[in-house]
Amino acid sequence: MSRTVVLLAYPDCQLLDISGPWQVFASANDVSGRPLYRLHLAADAPGSVATNGGLPLQADIAWRELSAVGPVDTLLVAGGRGVLAQQQHTGLLDALGEQSRRVRRLGSICTGAFLLAAAGLLEGRQATTHWRHCAQLASEYPTIQVVPDALYVESAGRFTSAGVTAGIDLALSLLEADHGSDLAGRVARELVLFLRRPGGQSQFSEVLASQHRTRGSLRRLLDRIHADPAAPYRLETLAESIGVTPRHLSRLFRQQLATTPGAYLTRLRLEQARQALVASEQAPPLERLARQWRLGGAEQLRRLFQRHYGVSPTLYYQRFGPGGRALPTFR
Repeated sequence: MSRTVVLLAYPDCQLLDISGPWQVFASANDVSGRPLYRLHLAADAPGSVATNGGLPLQADIAWRELSAVGPVDTLLVAGGRGVLAQQQHTGLLDALGEQSRRVRRLGSICTGAFLLAAAGLLEGRQATTHWRHCAQLASEYPTIQVVPDALYVESAGRFTSAGVTAGIDLALSLLEADHGSDLAGRVARELVLFLRRPGGQSQFSEVLASQHRTRGSLRRLLDRIHADPAAPYRLETLAESIGVTPRHLSRLFRQQLATTPGAYLTRLRLEQARQALVASEQAPPLERLARQWRLGGAEQLRRLFQRHYGVSPTLYYQRFGPGGRALPTFR
């Protein structure tokens, strides 16, 4: 059975939000040797659509006329700078609402979630978007449960993904749900992707990026801690090293990083343990990994992985270690 997949574009949309998922479905046709998907690019009118990168796309159908292509299985809305103007387009929002009652799967890539939200199609559901805009989505649409630390989310038939390349991960997961993990893996290899990342994987390492949000003496302290995360730090000696009291150091962490020194150090060490795990040709003993990064014992390391990454260290290694293969996510 051939499924119809429509991607929705508009002026100033993100080029890769369209081309990435499109190529996944197109490659599925090529790799399988069967017409598994019929692809259409919809816009306000057929013809050229300017993207925010300057490279135009060619829409073959107007979104008002989607009925002309027959039943639409999957409709994905792109993100991009132009999404703000589209949020005011009542005709488009009404059309999305109508399509939501017809399509099997409705989703968005990146800030395309704002269009679904403006159409009232994410109310009471979980959703994600580009990490830079998660707080805005939660503020503008408080009925949505925003999941900021996810690559993609499925909630009651709505599929949303994080920024830009996460749309490829979402498309691969939809392909896997349709035709199994073997074909999804073959497509990923054809596109020279290391693997299909599961939706629960963090969009990026927030703890490693936090150095860039700090300033002054706290930035200097973080530079030192990041250079040697496994050192035996104490709050008192850390505070003394930058000439402040322990209480003031804790206040700086809360003000600039919204966390405590202890919680920050644990996340940093956990990130180092995660990187060491996936870089190992053979999974190292958890007890040794926990000791190396001062994370207690094996059981504490398991609990930390489950809490912060949503899976056990063993399952994480299966997914992301050398030669690991993605496991089914949407079931």
